[in-house]
Parts: sequence; C-alpha cells; structure tokens
Amino acid sequence: MSAHIDTLAELVRRPSVNPMGRDVAGPEYLEGRVTDYLVQRFTAAHVAWARQPVSPGRDNFLARIDATVPRAPVVLWDAHQDTVPAEGMTIEPFAPLVRDGRLYGRGACDVKGGMAAMLVAIDRLLAEDRPRLATVVFSATVNEEFGFSGMKALTRLWSEEEPLGSDAAARRLVPRKPVLAVVAEPTCLGLVTQHKGSVRWRIRVRGRACHSAFPERGENALYPAARAMLAIESLAQELLTRHPDHPCGPPTLSLGTIRGGAGVNLVPDLAVLEIERRVVPGESPLAARDEVIARIDAACGGARIEHDPPFLESAPLVDRTATAGKPYARLTAALRAAGRHDTPTAARYGTNASVLAAAGIPAVVFGPGSIEQAHTADEWIDLAEVDAVADVLRGMVHEDDAERV
Repeated sequence: MSAHIDTLAELVRRPSVNPMGRDVAGPEYLEGRVTDYLVQRFTAAHVAWARQPVSPGRDNFLARIDATVPRAPVVLWDAHQDTVPAEGMTIEPFAPLVRDGRLYGRGACDVKGGMAAMLVAIDRLLAEDRPRLATVVFSATVNEEFGFSGMKALTRLWSEEEPLGSDAAARRLVPRKPVLAVVAEPTCLGLVTQHKGSVRWRIRVRGRACHSAFPERGENALYPAARAMLAIESLAQELLTRHPDHPCGPPTLSLGTIRGGAGVNLVPDLAVLEIERRVVPGESPLAARDEVIARIDAACGGARIEHDPPFLESAPLVDRTATAGKPYARLTAALRAAGRHDTPTAARYGTNASVLAAAGIPAVVFGPGSIEQAHTADEWIDLAEVDAVADVLRGMVHEDDAERV
C-alpha cells in the first residue's frame, strides 16, 4: 500500500466515535485508540510530542516539527480525532475497504483522510533534505463533532491568563502562537476562509406525571413541547429568507432530537429538545439564541420551559488570512503548483477554525474529500485527493524551486 492509503486505513480501523452527549459506552467510543496510535507513530519517528488532557479518556495530541531556518513562523495543522456515530451504516464502519480509488469507512472523509494527509506530509518533510521554512505544530483534537472542547483547550496554551496545570507539557511543546492554522476538513482541496458558527442547547419542558386513566390530573409535557416545535419550524422557515445571498448561505435553525415519555399509560412530566441555530458572519450566536427563546415563549404561554446553557457556542469564521503573511502565500503557491485553484471560498458548516480565529489565530479550512460524503451511511474518500493534500502541505513548508514566495 502507498503511505497515504496505509495511514488512513490505520486510522479508520481505530474507532473514535463521539458519544454526542448520549449516555453510551463501548469499545468504539472516544478517541483514545487514535491518540495511542499517534503516540506510537511520532515516538518511532523521534518527533517531540505531548498529550493535553481535555476530559476523562479524551486527550489532545500535539507534535512539533522544527524549522531549519532562523526566525521561522509557526503554523498549526489541526485534524480532529473523533467521528460521528456509526449506527445505520451500510458498510463495515471500522474495516477500511479500498475499491476503485476510494477508501470506505467511518471517518474516512470526516476527517481521518485529512489527518492522514497531514501525517504523510510530516513524513515527507522529515525524509527530504530541504530547508523547512516554518515550524509545524500538528494537533489532533478531541470532541469537534459535538462541542469543540478539544480546540478550546488547545487555544488555552497561548493564553497568558491561564495557569499551566495539566497543560504544562503541551505549552512547553508549543510556546509560541501560530501565525496561521490549517484545519483539516473535506473541502475538495478548496480553501475555505469563512463559514458559519452555531449555538446548540437543550430545552426542557416540564409537566406533571399521572396515570393515563386520569390525564386531567396531570400536565402532559408533550403538548407544550409540540407548540415549541411548531414555533421552531416557523422561525426556521423565516430564517431562510434572511441573507439569502450570503456566501455561507442563509442562517438556519434545526430541531435535532426530542425525548419524552416513559410509557403509553403514563402522562409524561418531561420532554427534552435539542436544537441548533447556525449563524452567518455578522450574527451573534447568543443573540440568535435569544430570538429562538422569545419565539418559543410567545408560542407556549405559561408552560414551564427551561433553556439549558449552550453546550456548543462558536462564532462564525471570518476571513483574516491577509494577516497570515508568508505561510498563507506559500499555501496558495503550493496549490497553484499542484494545478489547483487558490481562490478562497465559503461554507455552510462549522469547524475548529472558528475557535482558533476567536483566539486571534488566522485560520483556513483545507483538506481532501467532499462534505457530501461526510457522515454518510457509506462514507468514503478519494485516495488521490489525500495524496494531493499531503503534497500541498509539504509544499507550504519546503521552498519550491519553481515558485518561491
């Protein structure tokens, strides 16, 4: 197998499923198997690395490849370790299958293909006897799919107000703030420099339980929950008409889950809804949340409704690559040398890049694969794109004789 295929297969066969806030457990959950693989890989390569604890069983992994020229900038290459769940897949999720130039498996596209490209690019940097014009910090962060807690922990490393604590080893490894971050996501080798942010939270609708033979003695929590859902649906349709021509698409609102009731002969005393409001550049996640709450309150009268604090809040990504200097110029030059377009684009989804941008680090989203394949029942990635991304990343660090920046 070629290096990029073998590396991606090794990642896919190590499950790293995000529980997505559910009370579930099992060998496929959490990122530890991928973290351990990265430790073994970088130890064997004699590259400095560190683990950064984020939550029980979930560590960010960091490694540093030093520049070989003085006063070189620091760039960050980030790929998240976690994947969405594998229920309902039509292929074996953790048995990577190579067929017709594609590799199939959970996470192959989102985002282990991008991680594999970064790992192979690092191997190429280490193997070639050429000047490295930047110090590369590779980060493999946890919990991107549900809460961005891994990236939020990573950005603490460059906050002078934060005590060292469990971050001491990681901070010693990467003492300087990067001038540019490249965040791996499936962009078909395009450069995404702006995308939506989002806010996600739970709504708890309270009632009073009783026997269903006497429903009038209780308060059925599902009825006001239904009115809340209709209010959410109405606002969701209205939002599609706001900023319809925005490069990131219009703002959106989505009801993701609803849970309530314990049995058909019991009047339920609780319904829990999970909702997500995606915001475009120029919108505030908290202001957007307040609008949703006001609409629900107006529709539900005196119902007892509680809104939990957001379990995810991220601002939109705004294009600040103009401040990234030569590293971004070298990235675009490497793309052109590979015969690819370097025109920045916008996306409807959100990524770790918005957390980095909020910490003052210019970020660009870039990687192999298409967002159309992410999270799908037969997830796959074009292996030629994985190899191409690895070469572009290598090119942004090594001086290219054909196109110097």
